[in-house]
Amino acid sequence: MKKKVKIKKTMSIDDVLKIDENLATVLMGFGLHCFGCPMSRMESLEDAAMVHGVDVDLMVEKLNEALSQSNKK
Repeated sequence: MKKKVKIKKTMSIDDVLKIDENLATVLMGFGLHCFGCPMSRMESLEDAAMVHGVDVDLMVEKLNEALSQSNKK
């Protein structure tokens, strides 16, 4: 049985995209278009959300919902 992965606000954008590259769509919906940015490798979702004026808890919730849907396919 596959271990269920959960996105956390302490993860970097890079970590999130390594789990599922399709989550980029959710991140872009929150105004985070910085996938090529070197900061995406080091900056946590929480840090990125703060810089972009985004509710990190809502973003993480939507990322986990999308990941859950993706895992059902």
